[in-house]
Amino acid sequence: MNGAILQQVFVTEFVVQYQMCDDCHRVEAKDFWKAVVQVRQKTSHKKTFYYLEQLILKHKLHQNALNIKEIHDGIDFYYATKQHALKMVDFLQCTVPCRSKTSQRLISHDIHSNTFNYKSTYSMDIVPICKDNVVCLPPRLAQSLGNMGQVCVCVRVTSTIHLIDPRTLQIAEVDGNTYWRSPFNSLCSPRQLEEFIVMDTDVIRDQKLGAGAGVRSNKHTLAEVWVQKTSELNTSQQYHCRTFLGHLLNIGDLVLGFDFANSNVNDEYLNKMNPHHVPDVVLIKKSYDRNKRAKRRNWKLKEMERDREGLDTDDERQYQDFLEDLEEDEALRKNINIFRDTSKIPVESDTDDEGAPRISLMEMLEDLSITDATGGEGADMMMD
Repeated sequence: MNGAILQQVFVTEFVVQYQMCDDCHRVEAKDFWKAVVQVRQKTSHKKTFYYLEQLILKHKLHQNALNIKEIHDGIDFYYATKQHALKMVDFLQCTVPCRSKTSQRLISHDIHSNTFNYKSTYSMDIVPICKDNVVCLPPRLAQSLGNMGQVCVCVRVTSTIHLIDPRTLQIAEVDGNTYWRSPFNSLCSPRQLEEFIVMDTDVIRDQKLGAGAGVRSNKHTLAEVWVQKTSELNTSQQYHCRTFLGHLLNIGDLVLGFDFANSNVNDEYLNKMNPHHVPDVVLIKKSYDRNKRAKRRNWKLKEMERDREGLDTDDERQYQDFLEDLEEDEALRKNINIFRDTSKIPVESDTDDEGAPRISLMEMLEDLSITDATGGEGADMMMD
């Protein structure tokens, strides 16, 4: 029997039992979470949320979330671990001016091993100021910012609030801590902006500022303009004001602005101002044909997958406002990934026929998708 080999043929049956680890079980259970980040902004417009969404997509901070739920005045991020929630909190504090509040709720307690199971909630309150809002600063805050005027326009909201004085072109930045120490509110919403037509314009070349004045903007031009409401063209009523849009406005152009002369604004600081220092009209931005801009837009943005509850019917108009802001403000879109829309004809131009700003092809990214050797997405692989 030395060197003998015994062989036998028999049938073996294997049973594959699929198992999931504890972490995967918790992910599949949609209602399970250990920490939630509640982001809120008490304002009527969602421009800041649209900007924040694009930053989250670019840095891929949404991938660790178990669920993302959008509600009326904010959005909630649910996480399986407290560390992922803290990472989102740190990102928000570095991205937008906000303040945070933390709370915990005890779920279970093991008295033998002395272990506790908590659910953590992080409430993030973003400042209620959006782009194109008209604000009235507290007197002390305006003085500390270089003796700028109290009535200012918010031109951008990033990690700070960027303000400009339409009478002097002074600019200033207000961070979150400064805002919460001296809070101020928006005087108007985007729905309250009215359309004016420029009747005459005069650029101011030499503007002397007083002692202690702050920095002036080099991207804007100060001008005196006479405007008339498009709804009052059959009358002779005109309004005179100063604006920071002197480099954009010509006679006959349409511009959106806020009418202080015929508005009843209830604001603590505005009511205490000298009436002679309150302008009749504050012009916000030049107006273009929205339908033509939408048809010629050859780029797109990505969106987060989230549950939507109680959406406002005005969301589509607000999203179009945000897209127009990206086209008009190069500094706002430099931190956002913009993708070329292959369904539109590419046009290499920074402006269209009417002078409306556009995003050039150099600033767009290709929207890549995983395809196989056949060139079709999801098709069978070609085998030799």
